[in-house]
Parts: sequence; C-alpha cells; structure tokens
Amino acid sequence: MQHLDDQGPNLPEDVPGRSAATHQEGDNSDDSVLYKERLSPTIGVWALTVALSFVPSVIFVPIDIFIGIMASIITLMVLVFAMIASTPTILVTATSLRVGRAQIDRIYIGRVESFRKEEATAQRGPNLHGLTHLCIRGWIDAVVKIEITDDEDRTPHWLVSSRHPDELAELLCAKPG
Repeated sequence: MQHLDDQGPNLPEDVPGRSAATHQEGDNSDDSVLYKERLSPTIGVWALTVALSFVPSVIFVPIDIFIGIMASIITLMVLVFAMIASTPTILVTATSLRVGRAQIDRIYIGRVESFRKEEATAQRGPNLHGLTHLCIRGWIDAVVKIEITDDEDRTPHWLVSSRHPDELAELLCAKPG
C-alpha cells in the first residue's frame, strides 16, 4: 500500500465538496484502502512537456548557447515538477472518498455512473452542472459522475476522470462499511 503525499490540512472551507458536517479531526486515517488510482499523464503528454522545454533555447541560443541550454533545463525541471505536483489521486476507503485534495464521507454519496467516449464528452460539456466539482484530465477519456447527497453541500456532483470507471463506480455504489 502506498502512502498519500502530505498536502497540508484539509479544512472544510478549502476543500471543494467537503462540508463542516463531514470533517472530523483525524478522520479516516486508519481505513484500509479499497481503491487507489493516480491520474498520471500519458507518455504523449510527457513527450509534449519535454518538447516545450526546448522553447527557451530557441529564444536564448542566439544570444548565448549556455544561457539557452540552462533555460531549457530549468524549464524542463519546472514543467516536470508542475506535472507531478498537479497529478491527483483517487482514494477510496470503507468510509471516505478522496479525489485530489477534496474528500467526502461515503455516506454522502448517492448515485454513481461511469461514462466513456461521446457520453463522457457530453458529461464534461453540455450536460455539466455549473456547481459540479471537477477533477478531469484531458488525457483520460472516461469519467465517473458521483452524486453528492449532503444537504449542507451545494455541490450536486463530482465529475472525476478515471482509467477504470466501471470498477470505481461499482465500488462507490457498494454500501459503505
């Protein structure tokens, strides 16, 4: 089992989809992980990142080759750090769901549906509710729509990218233990 990266305190006011009613000090720290998925970039996205890191060299090499090479190396390091730091993890335990920094108790999860291809595109576009909490990645086609039933939370749904949407939806539909 892998450990979550420490991302600081998750207070109700700074975590979308998490109301004060669902926040408890030290909650869910002993739950065993039922599902974990990291929404990592694909090889194509990494290749594009590396290609973009050469842009500064095109600008600075005519001035000084050393500055151009250093600018590209620094740009690559910044882009790689940004990609890794912004990669969210979906984590399901018996009592909670965490998607990136957002977390909610599973008792507040209603209907869960998975979508692929055109249906997923429709969920991300014309069928998207304005208050939906999004954790979508362009390099992952499928999405899972998770209804939030907490009366204190204005967020009607979470829309989450997943490489295994059917497995995630089936697990979230199961009665929380």
